[in-house]
Amino acid sequence: MVDPRPAQPRLRVFLGAAFLMATSAVGPGFLTQTVVFTDQLGASFGFAILISVLIDLGAQLNIWRVLVAARAPAQTVANRVLPGLGAFVSVLVALGGLAFNIGNVAGAGLGLNALLNLPVGAGAALSAALAIALFLSREAGRAMDRFTQGMGGVMIVLACYVAFASHPPIGEAALRTILPVRLDILAIVTIVGGTVGGYITFAGAHRLLDAGIAGPAAVGQATRSAGLGIGIATVMRVVLFLAALGVVSQGLTLDPANPPASVFRHAAGQLGYRVFGAVMWAAAITSVVGSAYTSVSFIRTLRPSWEHRSPALIIGFIAVSTVIFLAIGRPVAVLIAVGALNGLILPISLGAMLVASRRPALLNGYTHPLLLTAAGAVVALGMAALGIYTLVTQIPPLLR
Repeated sequence: MVDPRPAQPRLRVFLGAAFLMATSAVGPGFLTQTVVFTDQLGASFGFAILISVLIDLGAQLNIWRVLVAARAPAQTVANRVLPGLGAFVSVLVALGGLAFNIGNVAGAGLGLNALLNLPVGAGAALSAALAIALFLSREAGRAMDRFTQGMGGVMIVLACYVAFASHPPIGEAALRTILPVRLDILAIVTIVGGTVGGYITFAGAHRLLDAGIAGPAAVGQATRSAGLGIGIATVMRVVLFLAALGVVSQGLTLDPANPPASVFRHAAGQLGYRVFGAVMWAAAITSVVGSAYTSVSFIRTLRPSWEHRSPALIIGFIAVSTVIFLAIGRPVAVLIAVGALNGLILPISLGAMLVASRRPALLNGYTHPLLLTAAGAVVALGMAALGIYTLVTQIPPLLR
């Protein structure tokens, strides 16, 4: 069946979905986590990034293809797999998204503090107000697509500048990405949780569904959009890692109160510090948008009366996140912890999609590749084991 939508709006939606996922995956938590773990592990942290990219592929390609073929959001598909599972997944993703969004708001405050010398709390509140204004727009979907694309481009350009200025040991980074000398389970779980955990895996696919792009005929296009999003996120992850490695490899001391800012300042002086502010803010504000949008795409189906109140729910979600952050503070600890906690959501949500992938009747006749399902199963089982280990042994000391 030929889609009647004009080609240009469809292209905008595909690009918007890709950038929504990519900018959600590379948020302020990723900046903070990258610097903290690069400081601890050096070039070997590249291995954790490589694992995160492989897991990203295994999770995203399964989820995007299954949801688009099913013409239904993740919670609906989960309910078809097992009645009640969709509501459980919705609550789980929404709670994880709320925790993540607290970190996103924190990152926005840190970014404006570096860029404009605003107090962190004031910067967080101002950023939340801007995100709310975006969803007050009459064409919020179009505004969100353009905003995430623009901010994603800004992040990549500015981060490339700092990576070049820091003179990273690229050969060592490439070698240790394949043959690490140090491994850290918390680093792997945290970076995976921060880039593919929780709501992030569903952001792009739900955007396509909201735009009416669905059905078996759209699976190929959804796959290309997912691949583009993963590619954008991967470029940003590698560039930020190299920027941090260039500074760490020189033996320079990082400020524990704001590690990413130290990297940018060491690499390019005061200008670098301002660039950090812009990158951190762009990463944070796009993640605030992505987290709120995707989390609400889950919880709005919990009650029939919520289905048509998405803007109000999104605004409330952002407001609650901001109030909680202003009450608890500790932005760096929050940014590290929420990434690890969100890694626990992936096995459950992905597992439900994998079961659905073997039921063609749920997918309108679409046959999902068995190899892709197997790859997703490896990801789900591996993250379940690593996530439980991290939750039991390493997260409690981090939050003390």
